[in-house]
Amino acid sequence: MKRVEKILSHPGFRDSIEKLEQLEADREYCKHDLAHFLDVCRLASLKNRKENRNISEDLIYAAGLLHDLGRVLQYKEGLDHNIGSARLAKEILPECGFDSEEICQIEEAILGHRQTQKETSNVLADLLYYGDKESRMCGFCKSQETCYWPEEKKYRPFVG
Repeated sequence: MKRVEKILSHPGFRDSIEKLEQLEADREYCKHDLAHFLDVCRLASLKNRKENRNISEDLIYAAGLLHDLGRVLQYKEGLDHNIGSARLAKEILPECGFDSEEICQIEEAILGHRQTQKETSNVLADLLYYGDKESRMCGFCKSQETCYWPEEKKYRPFVG
């Protein structure tokens, strides 16, 4: 997974992570930090293996690491974070050894990562959706009473 290591050390990725940390320093709800990105990657990867979906680990980790990075552009420019994340991915991925077909797959998954499997036929997007939702600990959140997420979207592991 040398290409994934290149993402993690890429100046654009590192800079965006740092900016995101600053922008969300006072955020009371779920943060979009490296821990979240890695949780999404791991959970998506586990589901991929369990269901024999045969998606490359490099693609899963690339998409998972970049799927919410565009929150920086959302906070600064008002751009939907899916679109911002896809834009940043297109800048970062070629320099990390991903070819144009892989970049297209990752970009499509990032753009669709907020849709359920019923709403998208993109397997990688579905894996991201799963990892993104399963990584949240809504049932243990101190701010759950004021969270804007509808109840049906909140993930409550082992609770009620």
